[in-house]
Amino acid sequence: MELPKFLLGDNTDYPTAIFVVHTEYPRFIINLENDEVEWLEEFSKEDEKELEAEAENLIEAATAFYDREVSRYEE
Repeated sequence: MELPKFLLGDNTDYPTAIFVVHTEYPRFIINLENDEVEWLEEFSKEDEKELEAEAENLIEAATAFYDREVSRYEE
């Protein structure tokens, strides 16, 4: 099965949360309500240095995905 790069997640236990799931490496879930990120990968020290540089771009892409999806529902 081919998955999209980003998915929206919802959970009634967290009614104000806005979850975006990144399905490609490095996989993570971000809650856009508070920008909290949960990484779904284990990283070596070398990977962590590279991840720091890429994390900001990935989070911006997740936010842009959410904005795009919301704008499609508003049309």
